Amino acid sequence: MSEQELVARARDGDHTAFRALYDGHVDRVFRLAYRMAGEDDLARDFTQETFVRVYQRLDQFRGESAFGTWLHALAVSVCLNGLRRRERHRKREVEMEGMDFAYDARRPEPDLKDRLKEAIDGLPEIYRTVFLMHDLEGFSHQEIAQALEMAEGTSKARLSRARARLREALGGALEEYVG
Repeated sequence: MSEQELVARARDGDHTAFRALYDGHVDRVFRLAYRMAGEDDLARDFTQETFVRVYQRLDQFRGESAFGTWLHALAVSVCLNGLRRRERHRKREVEMEGMDFAYDARRPEPDLKDRLKEAIDGLPEIYRTVFLMHDLEGFSHQEIAQALEMAEGTSKARLSRARARLREALGGALEEYVG
């Protein structure tokens, strides 16, 4: 059964068809959510919320793009909104600036994987989203442009800027690993 047929059946209340759509996309949605959120529990919450929204809004899917593209645009929106909501809550927590925390020199330097994760997390949201979708999830610039409602050239420019910022952030770290 094609994805279009599954969508049509799911719209008509066929739970088996919706489950097939879920099974076909849940892993990719979770990977995207995990890369955006950086935490397993938060990514699981965002994945669940994405599919709740898909269920509620399936009648809004017009079929102008692939179902996966529409779904991932919804997932990106859920993740970004969730991260913004979380950031608002964090701002209400007690600031730790000015507190003296001693640096433990015996602690080993973080490895490249940790530095890369930190550098990606440090990218501005507009660059990080395009970088994650293109370089880690394999979306084309055309799919990204559709999902994020931007021009294809904007997607390419943001990816280029994200990569440049990552090179800048990891320049010193890479010297350790590259002869």
